[in-house]
Amino acid sequence: MNTLVKSVQRLTATTGIGWIELAWAARSYRPLVDHFAVYGSPDPAFEPGPGTLLGKTVYGRFRHAELGPAGRTWHYRVATVDAAGDRSRPSALLRATSAESVTVRGKPVAVIGSFDRRSLELALAPAGYQQYSSRFPDGADYVDGVSSPSADWPYLHPGPADRWAGSKAHSFRWRFRLERVPARDLVLAVWLIDTHASIPGSLAVSCNDAAVAEVELEKGATKGSLQGDATVPGNPLRPSVVELPLPVAVLRAGENVLTLGKHAGSWHAYDALGVFEPAV
Repeated sequence: MNTLVKSVQRLTATTGIGWIELAWAARSYRPLVDHFAVYGSPDPAFEPGPGTLLGKTVYGRFRHAELGPAGRTWHYRVATVDAAGDRSRPSALLRATSAESVTVRGKPVAVIGSFDRRSLELALAPAGYQQYSSRFPDGADYVDGVSSPSADWPYLHPGPADRWAGSKAHSFRWRFRLERVPARDLVLAVWLIDTHASIPGSLAVSCNDAAVAEVELEKGATKGSLQGDATVPGNPLRPSVVELPLPVAVLRAGENVLTLGKHAGSWHAYDALGVFEPAV
């Protein structure tokens, strides 16, 4: 440990479902910084060392991913390592908890597929995207309780950037019934196994013709069009999760029509989708 190597300052965290992202401020010169070493453990009393090293980065941020759908609490410290191999004192301890998915304790209202980081139970999976235009010329139109994931919901949702799907916007419709309007908002969970690496675009969500949200999708690894299992060790896929409220104001008793539109960018690959009553 070299006291001339400056420790990072203002270590902070932002969190999501399955991930915690750290950020910090640091001087990258005098002496020249080679990298930052990120240490972490569920145990707040952990010691930074080879057994608790999560990764190295040359940037002032680090994402700790693949934490699973349940909220998990971790503790972190970051050290600066200079070009000579000397390292600073570890930063002050930071505690952070990832967000919990509604799939953990929520009550399912309607579900397509299995929340298992695989697309293999969906139509055309794992690599049949070239059949999309002939099988789904108008996109998916899925009726809960009648349709089948393996026949009626494509694993890949193309966008206007995809020439193989006609270079146009694509909307998928999902019809589900409610006995009555719920007392509080429901939650839509959209799990993806991968997205396009540079232009994943956004997902436009509406319900019963009322706009709900347009969500910018995370950049993926561009492998989910050909591979369908993100649980295989060493797989290149980059899963992501979108979960957002479905307001009571857009819901109705009887049939509800949820529309997922892709009006910009390229494809995303589904894992599963669900509408849930959140846990109390």
